[in-house]
Amino acid sequence: MIEVVKVKQLVIGEGVPKICVPIVACDQQSILAEAEKAEKSKADMVEWRADFWKFCKDFEKVEQLLEKLQQVLKTKPLLFTIRTKGEGGEFAGTVEEYEELVRIASKTADLVDIEVFMKGLSAEKLIKKCQQNSSKVVASNHEFHKTPMQEEIVKRLQQMQEIGADILKIAVMPENKKDVLTLLSATEEMVSEYAKRPVVTMSMAGLGAVSRISGEIFGSAITFGSMERASAPGQLELVDLRNVLEIIHNSKEK
Repeated sequence: MIEVVKVKQLVIGEGVPKICVPIVACDQQSILAEAEKAEKSKADMVEWRADFWKFCKDFEKVEQLLEKLQQVLKTKPLLFTIRTKGEGGEFAGTVEEYEELVRIASKTADLVDIEVFMKGLSAEKLIKKCQQNSSKVVASNHEFHKTPMQEEIVKRLQQMQEIGADILKIAVMPENKKDVLTLLSATEEMVSEYAKRPVVTMSMAGLGAVSRISGEIFGSAITFGSMERASAPGQLELVDLRNVLEIIHNSKEK
């Protein structure tokens, strides 16, 4: 039985997959402008990709901007992500800087993303610190060069669950159609046999687009759609994504 995650008015882990739109602007004015647009959009939640911001290593500035974002995002949960270069992002700081940024963000953001397999990071301790600050934790792992075997994907998701994360996320890069099926099969196996927390999976690039719309069938609880600029290869535009998810949901209920 999966324990749903409740943030603001949103329930993650049941019904139609929730749509998260990323903010990837590089300056504060544009970041806040995108947040205002997201608040009025059909998105369910908003991710701030702080690694795109030039001041992302300034703890005080990050904290101040998070507070401003929360003032704008009155109804939509805010997910803080500082994606490292090792997992496809822009952040090239130390493990200590990464840990402190996530910890600071957990005092303001509704959810924080933690790259739990980062070398040198004590992920379980950081998860507990963030949860003590009343933030939910999205444990994440990104493979930008391949799709691991089904057993390995399930194993990583189980490890995320064992160390106490609230939401379990993995994104992989397909090299062929079979890789997309591997990701979908791993998702179904994890959700049907092991998951106690909401699971989020995606196969990236155009080849994996089907994984971004089929979450209600295979068990992925969140999907990422672009509003201005995509934060990962293969993201669909928000309005199109919403329409397709509703079509699948309505067909499923017939």
